[in-house]
Amino acid sequence: MREYLEPSRFIDSDHPAVVEFAERARGASDEPLQQALNLYYAVRDGIRYNPYVFSRNEETLKASYAVLSGESYCVPKAALLSACARHCGIPARIGLADVRNHLSTPRLIELLRTEVFAMHGYSELFLEGCWVKATPAFNLSLCKLFKVEPLEFDGIHDSVFHAYNQEGQRYMEYLCDHGQFADLPVELFYKHLAHCYPHLFEDAFRLGDGDLASEVVRS
Repeated sequence: MREYLEPSRFIDSDHPAVVEFAERARGASDEPLQQALNLYYAVRDGIRYNPYVFSRNEETLKASYAVLSGESYCVPKAALLSACARHCGIPARIGLADVRNHLSTPRLIELLRTEVFAMHGYSELFLEGCWVKATPAFNLSLCKLFKVEPLEFDGIHDSVFHAYNQEGQRYMEYLCDHGQFADLPVELFYKHLAHCYPHLFEDAFRLGDGDLASEVVRS
């Protein structure tokens, strides 16, 4: 379990900002399970989900970048949850999967040119003798706008995106799981993204600024 407890390049659990965030969020309990729950909700709701911060700058993939900026997308948020868990002595790793998001906004779909969100990031925490998936991507306020149940986490069952929203519409469909890793496999990450979204890697292309919550309200 050593590699899932030590700091790494992207799951930088020894960064001062990550340490401060984890110490504040872990709570007073000495129980790893309760600490994991506290950390999950702190990352889910304390770091705003914003896919428009995606960048080809590798530094933006770090857990510390997510906590310092206060907003990020699924991969750095998963790295942050994993980093906080490691700081608290809970083995943690990052997982990557391709998903089809049926409830994205028209602007984001236009920019990506597909409903497939490649390299969606999630965490896996080792609790009570088992690896458990935790997905802290969408914050509570954004879930309310999308009319989907926010993902809860009990430390026992996998917490993964719902197939349907509250109105019975298709929401999230898992297409391919790339596996779990002790640190973000950055070469695989960008190679697969370049295959799925070649236009994002053209020199002149810029994803641009955006606010997903405002787009949901307008749509």
